[in-house]
Formats: sequence, C-alpha cells, structure tokens
Amino acid sequence: MLNRRNFLTAAIGVAAAGTLAACAKEDDSSTGTSSSGSKTITLGFSQVGSESGWRSANTDSVKSAAKEAGYNLKFSDAQQKQENQISAIRSYIAQKVDVIAFSPVVVTGWDAVLKEAKAAKIPVVLTDRSVETSDESLYVTLVGSDFTDEGRRAGKILEKVLTKAGHKGAVKIAQLEGTTGAAPAIERAKGFKEVMDADHADDWKIVVSQTGDFTRAGGKQVMAAFLQSNPDINVLFAHNDDMAIGAIQSIEAAGKKPGKDILIVSIDGVKDGFVAMSEGKINAIVECNPLLGPQLMEVVKTVHDGGTVERWIKTKEGDFMQDQAKAALPTRKY
Repeated sequence: MLNRRNFLTAAIGVAAAGTLAACAKEDDSSTGTSSSGSKTITLGFSQVGSESGWRSANTDSVKSAAKEAGYNLKFSDAQQKQENQISAIRSYIAQKVDVIAFSPVVVTGWDAVLKEAKAAKIPVVLTDRSVETSDESLYVTLVGSDFTDEGRRAGKILEKVLTKAGHKGAVKIAQLEGTTGAAPAIERAKGFKEVMDADHADDWKIVVSQTGDFTRAGGKQVMAAFLQSNPDINVLFAHNDDMAIGAIQSIEAAGKKPGKDILIVSIDGVKDGFVAMSEGKINAIVECNPLLGPQLMEVVKTVHDGGTVERWIKTKEGDFMQDQAKAALPTRKY
C-alpha cells in the first residue's frame, strides 16, 4: 500500500469524467470556454458508482464544480466494476482529454492503463481513493481523505461512546467492512485495529467482520447474519453510514435497540446518518467530507497549466456524537 503522505488530500475534491465503456453509464457535457477565457479544459472522470449517499453527494459536487469552472466534463459511472473504469480511462485516452481523474474501485490492477495515459501525455489525478503501484509517476497526486486516521478516530470516539453509555465488561464488536480491496475498507480497518491493539487488547474484540459493499442493502443483510451467529454483539463499527443504516433495520427486526443494546459508530456524516444519530440509533459518526469538487477543479487547472501541486494536504473533518447531532443536522450539505 502506498504511503498516504505521498497523497494530496482535501475535504473538498473528487472529480468528474466520462466513458464510452459499454457497461458504464455515460454522461458527457460541454460547458464552453473556461472562466479564464482560455481553451476549455476537457476533464474525463470515472466515478466508482452510486453505492451510497456519500458517493451521490461526491458526484454532485464534482459535476457542479466542473460546471462552475467552465470545464468540458466527461463523466462515467463505473457501477462498482473495475473493468468499467479501465474501459472509461482508455476511452478518455482515445478522446485525447486534457486531464483524467478517477476514484478507484480497488487499489490494485491499474498500472497497465496508467502507463497508457502516461504514454499519451495525459496527467492523471486520483480522487478519494488510492492505488498500489510500483511507479508513483503514473499519477500526479491524490485528492482525498486520510482513511487510516478516520479508523483511528472511530476507535477513539468509541471509547467516549462506551464511557457515556456506562458500559462495563467485554466489548464484542461486529465490523461492517467496505468493498473488499478498496482503500477506505483496508485503511479504516487498519486504523481502528491500531487503537484496539494499543489501548484495548484485553477488553475489545472484533468477533465478526464482513464486507457490506458500502451499501444499505449489504449492511442489512450482513448484520442479520451477524446477529444469528453472534447474538451477544454489543458494538457495531460500520465503515460507512449507509451500511450502519441498513444494519439498524436488522437490529430492530431482531428486537434490539440500536444505539442502546448495540452501540454504533460509523464513518461519513451524510444527512441520513445524522438523522439516525439524532434519533439515538447511531451513537457517533466520524466525518468524511464528500464535497471534493472545488478542490479537484483547482488541481486540474494547475496540472493542465503545467504547475506543481503539493503531495499532502490534511483535511479538516469532524467527529460527532448523539448530543451534537440535532444541532449539526441543519448544516448538513450531504
């Protein structure tokens, strides 16, 4: 896994672009001349898909920021399939776009197509998620969040949740993982385990862990199975809000109270997550801001104009508990 210090991170930028891939959804739009009056920048972007509220907000941010910047945006929804993203990137190369950006479905398997983009002299910007590669020159930078730190923060805020709940005794944790092989799934699990191993080796245990693919349906289905195999679970750590919301349905169907019988910590901070938190069903949320569009467009402009970009910008994100949820809810933009 690449060292995340080599990434450009930010709380406001994942970008756009399009594809002619047969299996992917296509959305090409031309916006005329750029705000600088120079030749319009054509940006090709392949999005992971639309698996969650976070991803939908991220897509909206990219599209609106590209329009505001006056870029010609070619956008593709990969529908959670790596082969669709690779086809989209090759389509952008064939179309000779100015910049390619994409949010990788998984971390591995990108070197061949990235080498093709480099050979065509088209700069590539990663958004939201990282890749594993032996040659870091195959992409310019990454605009995204520090997922490992989010996992650590989830562990630390669980400490506060347990204290506030007056919990005594063993902590039996169910973990709903994100998409297998995806950077946020790998790194959030890693960060959370770091806190467990350092501070709670004797009293915390992940008794069951499985992917829910970042979807509500996945969270619901997997949590139902968790409760059958491990009915004494008392904590749920979900890698995103959508899986936590799906899990809540299964917890209630099992006759338990989410947020009380099973304490819940998740990551993202989408509006529906805050609604569940305001209702006492999620105890705490670690924010991961999806509004990356404006930052991405700045990076695209700089890269297109031949400038250099920093390799690391620390994002400012918040941690929220139930008593903060109602106050924060009116400000949720996603």
